[in-house]
Amino acid sequence: MKDNDALQRLTTLFDEGSFNENNSLLKADGDENVICAFGQVCGADVSAFVMNGALDSLKCKKIKKAYELAEKTGCPVIGIYDCNGLSLNESFPLISEYGELVKYASRLSGVVPLVSVIDGACLGVAAVMANMADVVIATEKSDFYVAPPSDITVSETAGNGALDYVASDFEKAADVAGDIISLLPQNNLSPLPIFEFDDISEGNGDLISRISDNQITVELKKDYAKNVRTCLTTLDGKPAGIVMFNGHGICPSCAYKAESFIKLCDAYNLPVITVANADGISGKNESQSLIALTKLTSAYVSATCPKICLVTEKSTGGAFVILSGKGSDITLASDNAVVSPLSVDGAVAFLYSERLASGEDRETLKREYLSTLASPEYAAKCGAVDGVFALENVKDEVIKALEMLSSKRETTIPRKHSVK
Repeated sequence: MKDNDALQRLTTLFDEGSFNENNSLLKADGDENVICAFGQVCGADVSAFVMNGALDSLKCKKIKKAYELAEKTGCPVIGIYDCNGLSLNESFPLISEYGELVKYASRLSGVVPLVSVIDGACLGVAAVMANMADVVIATEKSDFYVAPPSDITVSETAGNGALDYVASDFEKAADVAGDIISLLPQNNLSPLPIFEFDDISEGNGDLISRISDNQITVELKKDYAKNVRTCLTTLDGKPAGIVMFNGHGICPSCAYKAESFIKLCDAYNLPVITVANADGISGKNESQSLIALTKLTSAYVSATCPKICLVTEKSTGGAFVILSGKGSDITLASDNAVVSPLSVDGAVAFLYSERLASGEDRETLKREYLSTLASPEYAAKCGAVDGVFALENVKDEVIKALEMLSSKRETTIPRKHSVK
């Protein structure tokens, strides 16, 4: 990658006329340099850098200054990577400088939004640094792996959950990075942005379209764990995160995907709206499920952002406990939903065993169970859900719940972090 390519990428990223290069003379004579800049992306102040070629000590120092500026001003950082690792001409001085970069990337994550855009090679330790960002975007032509040489493709990496978004080219990647910066606050102490919007909700669309404003929506990890969708969007002009399960049992990959998204939203105090349509817990890969579900449960319970849970179809067994339990501030169920502490078949077999043995029809008993003990009204009477609503009013119900939680303040027991 040549310097003019790097400048073109930053010009594409920043709003027109807002590009200001920093430390332009900090480079070795005749060497291609890392370019750092400060400006605006979608109207928000942003510190950015392009990592050019192999890293050396001077390039590390320059990127470190970009992180320092972001820490002092409380602004997001966008890193653009086309880097094939560390320079072989330096040893311990370079390792020390690179360690400083990793330290900054780690300590600023969740403090200011960090977005990595991979456009080309991102190999070795550079891949580790890029992946420490809050959101990682890659173009289709990129190479992104730790141990070269490797035949793994960006598509495979996205399918394994290591990428949040795959873009067709850099222009699209820059647009997505801008959307993410727009949807997140400047830092973890800043208020959420407010958007002007037209109410163009799609009444006949999927549930995410029906809930959101359909102005800006970015789906993260789209190619990973497809039984759950995780989207940053706006609702009533305010940013929010939506986690939507599609009715299957919760598998380990789904749990990991939802967990990482909840942590992203909680770090910047975005409300999380969970559509808890899950038929229990998947029986596949049971040992991994235990780890993944523990992490997901911990993420929900420990998150202090506003949390709303919707059951619009069916939520049963352990899935209801994890997704709709007391980790949520408000849990609502549609008037035709199924809410059950066991699978419907299991509950009928257990509760109506004597009636089944006496010859009563199983399907008739199942309908009885669905209309009584598994009904949303019964769940509301028991306190398992906080309200029942008509599905056509779902957006209004979510808006009312968000208004109720707009002044939420929650403190936790002092600690460094949970162990699991």
